[in-house]
Amino acid sequence: MLELTRKGITDKAGFARAGIRVPEFDIDAVRKATAAAPVWVHLSAGNLFKAFHASLAQRIIEAGATDKGVIVAEPFDYEAVTKVFTPHDNLCLRVVMQAEGGLDKEVLASVTEALAADSAGADWGRLLEIFASPSLQMVSLSITEKGYGLRAIDGAFRPDILAQFDAGPDKPEHAMLKLCSLMLHRFKNGAAPVALVSTDNFSHNGDRLKEALSTAAAAWQERGFVGRDFLAYLADPAKVTFPLSMIDKITPYPAERVKEALAQAGLVNIDPVKTSKGALASPFVNTEETEYLVIEDLFPNGRPPLHLTGVHFTDRQTVDKVERMKVCTCLNPLHTALAVSGCLLGYDSIAAEMQNPALAGLVRKMAYTEGLPVVTDPGIIEPVAFLSTVLEKRLPNPNIPDTPQRIATDTSQKLGIRFGETIKLYAADPALGTARLRYIPLVIALWCRCLMALKDDGTAFEPSPDPLLAELRPRVANVILGKPETARDALRPILSNEKIFGVNLYTVGLGERIEGYFGELIAGPGAVKKTLEKYAAA
Repeated sequence: MLELTRKGITDKAGFARAGIRVPEFDIDAVRKATAAAPVWVHLSAGNLFKAFHASLAQRIIEAGATDKGVIVAEPFDYEAVTKVFTPHDNLCLRVVMQAEGGLDKEVLASVTEALAADSAGADWGRLLEIFASPSLQMVSLSITEKGYGLRAIDGAFRPDILAQFDAGPDKPEHAMLKLCSLMLHRFKNGAAPVALVSTDNFSHNGDRLKEALSTAAAAWQERGFVGRDFLAYLADPAKVTFPLSMIDKITPYPAERVKEALAQAGLVNIDPVKTSKGALASPFVNTEETEYLVIEDLFPNGRPPLHLTGVHFTDRQTVDKVERMKVCTCLNPLHTALAVSGCLLGYDSIAAEMQNPALAGLVRKMAYTEGLPVVTDPGIIEPVAFLSTVLEKRLPNPNIPDTPQRIATDTSQKLGIRFGETIKLYAADPALGTARLRYIPLVIALWCRCLMALKDDGTAFEPSPDPLLAELRPRVANVILGKPETARDALRPILSNEKIFGVNLYTVGLGERIEGYFGELIAGPGAVKKTLEKYAAA
């Protein structure tokens, strides 16, 4: 019997027999050094953190390049700390699902503290201490794109955000306001420099983070809670920076196959738990082999030696090119295409979708025909090679148990980046023009078809969580499968919404084309399959 605890991993022979590596460094010494002079805090205790950030931290400790680990703070789902990290003494188990089917298993002990970033909770005082520390170099985030939003779809501040502006910085609830409050505390206690690094998977993430914090600070200043000097601190690049980054690491939900393999190896008490927020939290994380992290090199207080782990630190222009390559053309849009198609066709595996000639044809044609013409080679990662790996190795890998339902989460928040940016480039270039676009409009039509929450066979399905579902689904409430005429004008309020797509799709000449595809997709049961085969089959 093996336990994922500090006491449990002292059974080195047992873990070795199970094929699980355990840390060789002095865990107590690392935790003591980090507590005394923290250098890295990460917001979000989710799967991406466990699979990637915590692993990077472990690599530099093992290399002897640092005696400091990473402190994780969870701003939303506090049970990800109390039900996962705390019972396992802040250890986690990283399982790399290799393409040939093997499992590479390792205990990570780089997380020195796991805290609930609850401004009304017991851990908040410790977070304030950490943010006041002059040694703090980097605060990274992986809270997903919706965690940055302060406004409703109409552009106005959400009522809950306005209430938090009015309440001031003492008891913030939204992740951005929590971070802004912690930065205010840092400002009041010496105003030491620090880098705030979004590693969330969307375009210009650092700019979005800066905008959110600046907006919160300005709102508090208008209400008399902070002075203009705090706004000046956040705006001073010698003090606070917001580097752009591009991250690429697929981390599916905990896989049953992995859980069973770990149980057979003798591990106990590792079952995933469902939190009260509805998330599936687990002491183990399963992930793919491939990973990339590129960060703009703007660190006013120094940075952990992550360059030793293969992280690229470079200039803003290069990060922008890499990010656009991945987020706007060579991976994320393909994931979304498979996600919405898979929900409609009843798939539960991205890899299985890639065995469907029409779906494989859709993403290949969208990538090579519509994506690559607007990609600029960033120099550090070659686009065609990157895309080839995505299409031939990563997406078809049956050992990565990723689901279209997971990828479809928050799709409305992703469309502007994953498709809108490419559409803008086509619209702005007379040599290209949006008249050439076929597959991107088809994917947008498929997403609209998903809003009906009916599979291709006409049976209902539960839509993936999305903050705009309540606003968007009523737009298609009167559309009837098998009666395309009922869709007349239903999509116009959606497709014309620049807040969703970054452009008015009618203005750039795509609205009517998407409506046409949508009409074909609702012609009757089986119409989705038929339409995909008509336009996309390889």
